[in-house]
Amino acid sequence: MRKFVVFLVMVVIIVFIATYMYFNYKINREKIDEKNSEFETYLGKEIYGADVATLINKASYKNRKNNVEQDKKGKYIDNGNNSINIDIKMLDDDNTYNMEKFYKSGTLQFVEYYRDIKFKVMNIEYHKETGLIKYIFIEQITK
Repeated sequence: MRKFVVFLVMVVIIVFIATYMYFNYKINREKIDEKNSEFETYLGKEIYGADVATLINKASYKNRKNNVEQDKKGKYIDNGNNSINIDIKMLDDDNTYNMEKFYKSGTLQFVEYYRDIKFKVMNIEYHKETGLIKYIFIEQITK
């Protein structure tokens, strides 16, 4: 009888641990999905320059908030955890620029020049360990 009680207690403990791990995973996944949704809603959609500036501002804010280091040129370094980088391919000169170029010169100036120009979020990549967004590629589609 004593062995049965010990066995039953062990089963209850294992079920409790498994349930706790499942709900903990589910809560963490919901938090990650909520953070990613700020950027994922734009994937594959045509957006205007003002929206691009908003994405640049959000990514820069999150990088500063998460203490993401910058290299000598001021570009945020991928930390494998919670850094976000955005590249924007411009049709004007057929070059791709990192978000810091536009952020440094002022997103208001970017909005002034590109407010009515259409862009498209072409690709999003994620950090392998955390599942958070690490890279966004945006392409200008009209001049």
